[in-house]
Amino acid sequence: MAGNVSASEADNSDFSNVAVPPHARMPKGALTMAWWAVCSAVFYIVVGAAMALNFGTRNAIIGIVMSVVAYGVVNAVLSRFAIRTGLSVALFSRVLFGNVGAGLATLIFCATAIYYAVFEGSVIAVGINTVVPSISYPLAALIVVLYSVPLIFGSIQTWLDKFNGVLLPFYLLGLVVAVALAIGEYGYSDKWLNLGPETGAPAGGWWSCFVYYMGVWVLMMYTFDYARFGRLEDARYHAIFNFGTPFYLVAFLMSGLFGMFMIGTVPDLGALSEVSVLLALLKLMGIWGLAFVWVTQTRINTANYYLAAVNLEALVQLFGRLPFGRVGWAIAVGVIVYLLMLADVFTYLLQALAYQGIFVVAWVAIALAHILIERNNGAKDHAIEYRATHMPAFNALGISAWIIAAAVGIWLHLWGGDYSGLSAPATAALGFAVYAIGMRSGYSVRSMVGRS
Repeated sequence: MAGNVSASEADNSDFSNVAVPPHARMPKGALTMAWWAVCSAVFYIVVGAAMALNFGTRNAIIGIVMSVVAYGVVNAVLSRFAIRTGLSVALFSRVLFGNVGAGLATLIFCATAIYYAVFEGSVIAVGINTVVPSISYPLAALIVVLYSVPLIFGSIQTWLDKFNGVLLPFYLLGLVVAVALAIGEYGYSDKWLNLGPETGAPAGGWWSCFVYYMGVWVLMMYTFDYARFGRLEDARYHAIFNFGTPFYLVAFLMSGLFGMFMIGTVPDLGALSEVSVLLALLKLMGIWGLAFVWVTQTRINTANYYLAAVNLEALVQLFGRLPFGRVGWAIAVGVIVYLLMLADVFTYLLQALAYQGIFVVAWVAIALAHILIERNNGAKDHAIEYRATHMPAFNALGISAWIIAAAVGIWLHLWGGDYSGLSAPATAALGFAVYAIGMRSGYSVRSMVGRS
């Protein structure tokens, strides 16, 4: 592979600026446990419930199942490529967009991971403050950050797989116990099967649900950065199971059904949010509800903090290397997360995430176009040149496709009404088409390969 590093150099690297070499890859069981930490966010529970309330339970389930299939197909392609090359989102973005464009992709990825760390960490902090009122929210937020940051002082190759592997059974057990307690307290009702607006489920609501889940395509970037640690001989397993449909059946469908059940069973939850789900669990389970939320949120935040730190390091390295190790970047992320947890920025973060989501969808579409067309043209993955010193500032085709697709997506989003529901699909289709047409017309990133 172009830009290979020696074994000793790789051993001392967190691979933010180099491809993961074969000797540093993880056994499939270890990588599975590290990755499946991402499946347990309360966010997925809330999204599933929100889709049922807004579009009806049936539409929500159809939209979720469609999303599970779409995620499985796309991530099969992305994960296989990441495993073959060892590249991260930041490094592959240099190929797609050039050094400057890669900086924007890395910034968006880093900002999104930090946003989710803030969101998920705040849920734990609110829970601590609710159960122990003497601990103020700012202090609770500090406690959350102080224990979250050290979790990524190592890496996913050292102990995050073991840590999350231990917590996974407690997460699954917590879901079962919460359902049992809800039925025991309030009795079973099929109300959760008939959720929806008072005016009735809108026609085509399943499509709206499917499109909404496109806003979480950043998980495909998460997939890319985790999959690069997979071994070549395990590529099929990772593509089909670990990063594929089974994972999203748990993350989206199982979590969504749980959220629908809780909303339909536990009364007086108020406006639906991650906090309302938290309060429902505390109402049912008491201190054990807080323990369950700690398990779910701590698992997902190992991924959020890790990816935020690695991509922050990759971003800064574009402007010159700083003498920070993994510990330094983890602390930097922790400081940013804590400050945002204290600020009343959630409204702005949600708005920013909507626009970031459009850029992420465009990135995924362009990455797919590049992988599929280059592979079809017989390009060899080991020949991919990604070193910053050997890449142009801009890849005109990639930048053009990204800007055009994102601009159309943002325009449709701002237009509102029925058009806003087309923003993500239109972005994906346009990004893929512009990049693919450009490559088919004779432009090839391989013109930049092999220079040294």
